[in-house]
Amino acid sequence: MRYLMWFLRIALFLLLLGFTVKNTETVTLRYYFGYEWQAPLILIVLLSFALGLAIGVMSCLGKIFRQKREIATGRRKYHLPEEHG
Repeated sequence: MRYLMWFLRIALFLLLLGFTVKNTETVTLRYYFGYEWQAPLILIVLLSFALGLAIGVMSCLGKIFRQKREIATGRRKYHLPEEHG
C-alpha cells in the first residue's frame, strides 16, 4: 500500500510538472483604470487556486469556532470532562 501511495504521488507530481512546463507563456491581466500585470500563466493559475483556497478556509472558520464554543458550553453545563487531542 505504501508503494502505491508513492507511485500516486510521483504520478501527480509529474502531471503537475508537465502542466507547468506547458504553460510558461506570459499573459497580461488587465485591471480597471488601465492597470496591467504580466506574469506566467502557471503563476496566475496557482495564485488563483491559492486565493480560492484561502477564501474557502476563512469562510469555514466562523462556523468552526462557533461549534467549539457550543461544545465547551455543553461540557460545562453537563459537567463532562474536557477531551484533549
